[in-house]
Amino acid sequence: MTKYILLSIPLFFLHIAQVKCDNIDLDELGWPRDIKFKKGVITVYQPQIEEYKDSKIEARAAIAVKMDEKSPVFGAMWFTSRALTDKETRLVTFDNVIVETLKFPEGEEQEVEKLKNGMTSKLSGTSITMSMDRFLVSIDHLLEQGNQTENFNNAPPVVFFETTPSVLVNIDGDPILKEVENSTYKYVMNSPYFLVQSPTDKQFYLKGGKWWYSSKSVESGWKSIDTPPKTVSDLAEQAFKGETKDVDSVALQLDHAPKLIISTKPAELIQTDGEPKFEPVTGTELLFLTNSENDIIMDIPSQQYYILIAGRWYTSKKIDSGDWTYISPNDLPQDFAKIPDTSDIADVRYTVPGTQEAKEAMLENSIPQTAEVDRKKAKVEVQYDGNPSFKKIESTSVSYAENSDKTVLLIGNKYYCVDNAIWFESAKASGPWEVCVDVPNAVQDIPASSPVYNVKYVYVYDYTPNVVYVGYTPGYYGSYVHYGTVVYGTGYWYSPWYHNYYYPRPVTWGYGIHYNPWTGWGFSVGMSYGWITFGWHSYYSGWWGPCGYRYGYRHGYYHGYNHGYRHGYAAGRHAGHVANNRPGGRYPTHSNIYRNHPNGIKNTGTRPANRPSTRPSARPTSRPSTGTRPSARPSTRENNVYSDRSGNVYKRNDTGSWQQRNNGQWQNSGTRQSGTNLNRDFNSRSRGNQRANSYSRPSMPQARPGGMGGRRR
Repeated sequence: MTKYILLSIPLFFLHIAQVKCDNIDLDELGWPRDIKFKKGVITVYQPQIEEYKDSKIEARAAIAVKMDEKSPVFGAMWFTSRALTDKETRLVTFDNVIVETLKFPEGEEQEVEKLKNGMTSKLSGTSITMSMDRFLVSIDHLLEQGNQTENFNNAPPVVFFETTPSVLVNIDGDPILKEVENSTYKYVMNSPYFLVQSPTDKQFYLKGGKWWYSSKSVESGWKSIDTPPKTVSDLAEQAFKGETKDVDSVALQLDHAPKLIISTKPAELIQTDGEPKFEPVTGTELLFLTNSENDIIMDIPSQQYYILIAGRWYTSKKIDSGDWTYISPNDLPQDFAKIPDTSDIADVRYTVPGTQEAKEAMLENSIPQTAEVDRKKAKVEVQYDGNPSFKKIESTSVSYAENSDKTVLLIGNKYYCVDNAIWFESAKASGPWEVCVDVPNAVQDIPASSPVYNVKYVYVYDYTPNVVYVGYTPGYYGSYVHYGTVVYGTGYWYSPWYHNYYYPRPVTWGYGIHYNPWTGWGFSVGMSYGWITFGWHSYYSGWWGPCGYRYGYRHGYYHGYNHGYRHGYAAGRHAGHVANNRPGGRYPTHSNIYRNHPNGIKNTGTRPANRPSTRPSARPTSRPSTGTRPSARPSTRENNVYSDRSGNVYKRNDTGSWQQRNNGQWQNSGTRQSGTNLNRDFNSRSRGNQRANSYSRPSMPQARPGGMGGRRR
């Protein structure tokens, strides 16, 4: 019998509601599943996952075999499979199931052996699709509850505090000016904002939303102006061409231009709508700031302020001092863990170790997006600004190309390139490149202080002569588990490359980044969608990693509807989905990086790569297997049967009591302890159903207009 790492895994026994949203029919994803064949049907109940590593699972499941008119025979199976994960559709497919062991605790030995032989051949090779939310709950006991595993830079950025409408404009180091193509004007190329300089009077101009500003110096002296010179407005029209004209409703209410704050160092802006106003957090000795979009809390006993930036907490005695100190989430006041999930400040609970929100955020961070890469068709083109220039990464055997538009590593005598979460390799820095099937172990030595740190989170799981199975976890685009919570970015400032071209590095600070359980990390930039332009910034995605810039929940759903947790999982998930698929925005319409790769992706997650729609089909089905293998379809049976680690089969009654299958009958469970354990698992697993059922479309509350910086509801 195959040996397994056995853990106490939550169970999923609640019967799934028949709800539909965004073409997902959850009834199709319900449990148990029926696999029909010529002489009968095999019913497979919800699997219990015992191990999940390198995109492969080991699991067990209760099964029932019904042959013709005979009574069903109950048993258990242990199986292995590759888990194909798709974060767009929120689906996980157990692909090409391999049955390792079958156990039937009832029946004659000869009949049982015959049954096992027949079932092994019929079950092996099938594929089963599962909702990712149920999958997440089923592996939560496998999660490594971690303290700090990397040496991130948690020193605070420069923090500006304002009580009047203000906007932070970031420049990545000292301003670098470059001529605009076909123009005598110059623009500040190391900033994602529209910043240009006139060739005649050397005056600088900045466009922010519906306002214009001018100054003699880039870093100070900015004043609002009614209209710029026509040549400047023409350049702005060219720069913003093709980008959304959507403007934040709060910005439209302002009758004057907001204050500009220019920073050439990593910085963040926190602001309030007038003087700070605090309200108590029910059941705690905490106050939270109500007239701000920032997450700011005051602890009454210590009289300390706490601000949340990029998933990290900083504390100070004065809110306007700028003197902030990092505090580990494990050292937060105990009342942070008591913040009710119905509170207006409940969206910070993911930053408190041990809360359900923190656990689920870490689970989401552990799940890869997978794909199958065609080894012959996948290509990459690598460019260098001049001859390839490689820089050694301290304390490693790895060097990286500092003047390339791709992440290129030199390890030993071979070159490796990561492009859209696919590893390539070559004997020369200039190529030709082929898909890599064996990533050097030295990659895992890359420290967080290196700008190519994120490639540690891109994996090669397996390969055949034709395809390579790959995947990446959210660490690839800057989301990391840190002290039992998730944070964004490493906190380091990485020096960009500039010669003929400007290649920016990923940033942590400056864009109001925040976390939402449905869309992940998003950015709050300025007060309107017009503050950032990518029209002539060819390499803008470098600022924010492989995913590029994405609006987050504060400027993503319904212009300020930003508290998914407060309105429940259903509202949060739907609002996040709307934000993530809003047409015409500057962020990608999907978060699956593999769908950005122009060629060679055979399958991404659970779907063919060339599928035209980003939405899942109305009736998701299992991936086809070889031969005439039957697929698993939803059963009419109730999902209340469970197999323990020894292969014993139990059923939960409507009264909540458990019965064990013995001699072809259901009998009351023998020990109180076993019933207690089963109920514990049952109650835990119901969370997975609640999350999955949140796909139902709720009616959305209207965003309430408020002043600049007001906490939106």
